[in-house]
Amino acid sequence: MIELKDVAYTYGGAELFSGLGLTLAPGSFHFLTGPSGAGKTTLLKLCYGELTATAGEVTLFGEERRGLSRDALALTRRRIGVVHQDCQFLDHLPLAENIALPLTVAGRPGGGAEGDLRDLLAWVGLTQQAGQLPPQLSGGERQRAALARAVITSPDVIIADEPTGNIDWEMSQRLLKLLVELNRMGKAVLIATHDLELIRAAKGMVSARVLRLKDRRLQMAGAGL
Repeated sequence: MIELKDVAYTYGGAELFSGLGLTLAPGSFHFLTGPSGAGKTTLLKLCYGELTATAGEVTLFGEERRGLSRDALALTRRRIGVVHQDCQFLDHLPLAENIALPLTVAGRPGGGAEGDLRDLLAWVGLTQQAGQLPPQLSGGERQRAALARAVITSPDVIIADEPTGNIDWEMSQRLLKLLVELNRMGKAVLIATHDLELIRAAKGMVSARVLRLKDRRLQMAGAGL
Protein backbone atom coordinates (compact mmCIF):
# COMPACT_ATOMS: atom_id res chain seq x y z
CA MET A 1 0.00 0.00 0.00
CA ILE A 2 2.87 2.35 0.85
CA GLU A 3 6.33 1.77 -0.57
CA LEU A 4 9.56 3.72 -0.37
CA LYS A 5 12.32 2.84 -2.85
CA ASP A 6 15.87 4.17 -2.57
CA VAL A 7 14.55 7.28 -0.82
CA ALA A 8 16.70 10.18 0.32
CA TYR A 9 15.70 13.34 2.12
CA THR A 10 17.76 16.48 2.59
CA TYR A 11 16.85 19.34 4.90
CA GLY A 12 18.82 22.55 5.35
CA GLY A 13 21.65 21.15 3.29
CA ALA A 14 22.02 18.09 5.49
CA GLU A 15 21.03 14.63 4.29
CA LEU A 16 18.88 12.94 6.94
CA PHE A 17 18.90 9.59 5.18
CA SER A 18 19.51 7.99 1.80
CA GLY A 19 19.00 4.70 0.01
CA LEU A 20 16.06 3.98 2.26
CA GLY A 21 13.48 1.31 1.45
CA LEU A 22 10.27 0.38 3.26
CA THR A 23 7.07 -1.46 2.36
CA LEU A 24 3.86 -1.25 4.38
CA ALA A 25 1.77 -4.15 3.13
CA PRO A 26 -1.85 -4.83 4.14
CA GLY A 27 -1.97 -6.31 7.64
CA SER A 28 1.69 -5.57 8.41
CA PHE A 29 2.87 -4.16 11.74
CA HIS A 30 6.10 -2.19 12.08
CA PHE A 31 7.87 -0.39 14.89
CA LEU A 32 10.34 2.36 13.99
CA THR A 33 13.07 3.17 16.50
CA GLY A 34 16.22 5.23 16.46
CA PRO A 35 18.02 8.00 18.32
CA SER A 36 16.55 11.45 18.66
CA GLY A 37 17.22 13.49 15.53
CA ALA A 38 17.65 10.45 13.29
CA GLY A 39 14.68 11.48 11.18
CA LYS A 40 11.85 9.19 12.40
CA THR A 41 9.15 11.87 12.17
CA THR A 42 10.43 12.92 8.75
CA LEU A 43 10.21 9.33 7.56
CA LEU A 44 6.62 9.09 8.79
CA LYS A 45 5.74 12.31 6.95
CA LEU A 46 7.13 10.82 3.74
CA CYS A 47 4.95 7.75 4.31
CA TYR A 48 1.76 9.77 4.58
CA GLY A 49 2.61 12.26 1.87
CA GLU A 50 3.19 15.42 3.88
CA LEU A 51 6.75 15.65 2.58
CA THR A 52 8.22 14.84 -0.83
CA ALA A 53 11.43 12.80 -1.03
CA THR A 54 14.55 14.54 -2.32
CA ALA A 55 15.36 11.40 -4.33
CA GLY A 56 13.87 7.98 -4.86
CA GLU A 57 10.22 6.95 -5.11
CA VAL A 58 7.38 7.07 -2.62
CA THR A 59 4.35 5.12 -3.84
CA LEU A 60 1.01 5.60 -2.08
CA PHE A 61 -1.60 2.99 -3.01
CA GLY A 62 -0.09 2.48 -6.43
CA GLU A 63 0.52 6.15 -7.25
CA GLU A 64 3.88 7.90 -7.15
CA ARG A 65 3.75 10.81 -4.70
CA ARG A 66 5.23 13.33 -7.13
CA GLY A 67 2.60 12.56 -9.75
CA LEU A 68 -0.38 13.29 -7.52
CA SER A 69 -2.23 16.58 -7.81
CA ARG A 70 -3.17 18.41 -4.63
CA ASP A 71 -6.73 17.06 -4.76
CA ALA A 72 -5.60 13.52 -5.54
CA LEU A 73 -3.10 13.63 -2.69
CA ALA A 74 -5.81 14.82 -0.29
CA LEU A 75 -8.01 11.88 -1.29
CA THR A 76 -5.11 9.46 -0.96
CA ARG A 77 -4.22 10.74 2.51
CA ARG A 78 -7.75 9.97 3.71
CA ARG A 79 -6.74 6.34 3.45
CA ILE A 80 -4.01 6.94 6.05
CA GLY A 81 -4.85 7.63 9.69
CA VAL A 82 -2.16 9.59 11.53
CA VAL A 83 -1.73 9.89 15.29
CA HIS A 84 0.51 12.90 15.76
CA GLN A 85 2.94 13.27 18.63
CA ASP A 86 1.45 16.56 19.85
CA CYS A 87 -2.29 15.57 19.74
CA GLN A 88 -3.69 18.92 18.61
CA PHE A 89 -7.42 19.50 19.10
CA LEU A 90 -9.81 22.43 18.74
CA ASP A 91 -10.22 23.42 22.38
CA HIS A 92 -13.59 25.11 21.87
CA LEU A 93 -15.23 21.95 20.49
CA PRO A 94 -16.39 18.96 22.58
CA LEU A 95 -14.35 15.79 22.26
CA ALA A 96 -16.95 14.02 20.11
CA GLU A 97 -16.95 16.86 17.57
CA ASN A 98 -13.14 16.90 17.49
CA ILE A 99 -13.07 13.17 16.72
CA ALA A 100 -15.72 13.57 14.00
CA LEU A 101 -13.88 16.39 12.19
CA PRO A 102 -12.34 14.10 9.54
CA LEU A 103 -15.85 12.97 8.56
CA THR A 104 -16.90 16.59 8.11
CA VAL A 105 -13.82 17.30 5.98
CA ALA A 106 -14.59 14.21 3.90
CA GLY A 107 -18.18 15.39 3.40
CA ARG A 108 -19.72 12.57 5.41
CA PRO A 109 -21.41 14.24 8.42
CA GLY A 110 -24.76 13.02 9.77
CA GLY A 111 -26.52 9.82 8.77
CA GLY A 112 -24.82 6.65 9.92
CA ALA A 113 -21.79 8.63 11.06
CA GLU A 114 -23.42 9.32 14.44
CA GLY A 115 -23.68 5.60 15.13
CA ASP A 116 -20.08 5.11 14.00
CA LEU A 117 -18.97 7.85 16.37
CA ARG A 118 -20.80 6.33 19.34
CA ASP A 119 -19.27 2.94 18.62
CA LEU A 120 -15.81 4.44 18.25
CA LEU A 121 -16.06 6.38 21.52
CA ALA A 122 -17.07 3.17 23.29
CA TRP A 123 -14.19 1.27 21.64
CA VAL A 124 -11.57 3.68 22.98
CA GLY A 125 -13.34 3.99 26.34
CA LEU A 126 -14.31 7.66 26.01
CA THR A 127 -18.12 7.54 25.99
CA GLN A 128 -18.36 9.47 29.26
CA GLN A 129 -15.94 12.13 28.00
CA ALA A 130 -17.79 12.79 24.71
CA GLY A 131 -19.06 16.22 25.81
CA GLN A 132 -15.88 17.39 27.52
CA LEU A 133 -13.54 19.98 26.03
CA PRO A 134 -9.98 18.85 25.17
CA PRO A 135 -8.32 20.84 28.03
CA GLN A 136 -10.38 18.77 30.49
CA LEU A 137 -8.91 15.48 29.29
CA SER A 138 -5.99 13.57 30.78
CA GLY A 139 -2.95 12.70 28.68
CA GLY A 140 -4.16 9.14 28.18
CA GLU A 141 -7.62 10.31 27.18
CA ARG A 142 -6.15 12.71 24.64
CA GLN A 143 -4.03 9.94 23.10
CA ARG A 144 -7.02 7.61 22.79
CA ALA A 145 -9.03 10.48 21.30
CA ALA A 146 -6.24 11.08 18.78
CA LEU A 147 -6.36 7.43 17.78
CA ALA A 148 -10.15 7.56 17.45
CA ARG A 149 -9.92 10.63 15.23
CA ALA A 150 -7.27 8.94 13.09
CA VAL A 151 -9.40 5.85 12.41
CA ILE A 152 -12.93 7.28 12.16
CA THR A 153 -12.76 7.30 8.35
CA SER A 154 -11.71 3.61 8.30
CA PRO A 155 -8.24 4.16 6.81
CA ASP A 156 -6.15 1.32 5.41
CA VAL A 157 -2.95 2.40 7.17
CA ILE A 158 -2.40 3.72 10.71
CA ILE A 159 0.77 5.75 11.36
CA ALA A 160 1.53 6.81 14.94
CA ASP A 161 4.37 9.11 16.02
CA GLU A 162 5.41 8.41 19.64
CA PRO A 163 1.79 7.69 20.67
CA THR A 164 2.75 6.69 24.21
CA GLY A 165 5.36 9.38 24.86
CA ASN A 166 3.34 11.34 27.45
CA ILE A 167 1.25 8.67 29.17
CA ASP A 168 1.86 6.09 31.89
CA TRP A 169 2.64 2.42 31.31
CA GLU A 170 -0.89 1.16 31.95
CA MET A 171 -2.34 3.56 29.40
CA SER A 172 0.46 2.75 26.96
CA GLN A 173 -0.55 -0.90 27.14
CA ARG A 174 -4.17 0.00 26.52
CA LEU A 175 -3.29 2.08 23.47
CA LEU A 176 -1.04 -0.68 22.14
CA LYS A 177 -3.88 -3.20 22.44
CA LEU A 178 -6.14 -0.89 20.41
CA LEU A 179 -3.50 -0.64 17.68
CA VAL A 180 -3.03 -4.40 17.66
CA GLU A 181 -6.80 -4.83 17.33
CA LEU A 182 -6.80 -2.52 14.32
CA ASN A 183 -4.00 -4.57 12.80
CA ARG A 184 -6.05 -7.74 13.25
CA MET A 185 -8.77 -6.04 11.21
CA GLY A 186 -6.31 -5.90 8.30
CA LYS A 187 -4.89 -2.40 8.82
CA ALA A 188 -1.20 -1.80 8.26
CA VAL A 189 0.32 -0.18 11.36
CA LEU A 190 3.56 1.81 11.67
CA ILE A 191 4.56 3.13 15.10
CA ALA A 192 7.57 5.35 15.73
CA THR A 193 8.67 5.03 19.36
CA HIS A 194 11.67 5.29 21.64
CA ASP A 195 9.91 3.05 24.19
CA LEU A 196 11.67 -0.30 23.89
CA GLU A 197 9.54 -1.77 26.68
CA LEU A 198 6.46 -1.12 24.57
CA ILE A 199 8.04 -3.03 21.68
CA ARG A 200 8.88 -5.95 23.96
CA ALA A 201 5.33 -5.97 25.32
CA ALA A 202 3.97 -6.17 21.78
CA LYS A 203 5.86 -9.36 21.01
CA GLY A 204 3.25 -11.46 22.78
CA MET A 205 0.41 -9.74 20.94
CA VAL A 206 1.44 -9.33 17.32
CA SER A 207 4.07 -10.35 14.79
CA ALA A 208 5.89 -7.08 14.25
CA ARG A 209 9.01 -6.03 12.40
CA VAL A 210 11.26 -3.68 14.34
CA LEU A 211 13.21 -1.19 12.22
CA ARG A 212 15.97 1.12 13.44
CA LEU A 213 16.82 4.39 11.74
CA LYS A 214 20.42 5.32 12.45
CA ASP A 215 23.31 6.88 10.57
CA ARG A 216 21.05 7.69 7.60
CA ARG A 217 20.07 4.03 7.13
CA LEU A 218 17.06 1.88 8.01
CA GLN A 219 17.89 -1.57 9.36
CA MET A 220 16.20 -4.47 11.07
CA ALA A 221 16.74 -4.16 14.83
CA GLY A 222 18.60 -6.98 16.57
CA ALA A 223 17.08 -9.31 19.12
CA GLY A 224 18.15 -7.02 21.94
CA LEU A 225 16.70 -3.98 20.09
